[in-house]
Amino acid sequence: MRYEAGWRRFFAILIDSIVLFVIFWLIGLITGGAKGSSVSLNGGPALVNMVIDFAYFIVLEAQFGATVGKMVTGIKVVNADGSRLTWGGSVARNLMRLVDGFPYVIPYLLGAIVMWSSADKQRLGDKVAGTVVVPRQAEAAVFSTTS
Repeated sequence: MRYEAGWRRFFAILIDSIVLFVIFWLIGLITGGAKGSSVSLNGGPALVNMVIDFAYFIVLEAQFGATVGKMVTGIKVVNADGSRLTWGGSVARNLMRLVDGFPYVIPYLLGAIVMWSSADKQRLGDKVAGTVVVPRQAEAAVFSTTS
């Protein structure tokens, strides 16, 4: 199985960050946290935004194996054996984003270093959940040979 650890993963998280920023900005508009070109969320709206951020990754990956960014870049998350990602795997993988994202000044630096040094191109969240990121075609090939 071919694992993805390059530019497609980078562009996928970039696209996902843009999608989540738009949601953040809309929450700011709705709650009055948007002032001109800046947005500031506190209290309940900030909590809602944080829940949406985690739910975005967890739900889309559990349901489709991919977020919007992964769909656009043609990659997908599967279990290490090539089977479909489970809800538990998605939750574990995505809660570890808190660790993979360190240091927050250079987002995902720790996750990238771990991924680049892993034979299966797994960041910490992937290792904990037993998942890998593969090109969509590779995932389809695994299922067609195991069915």
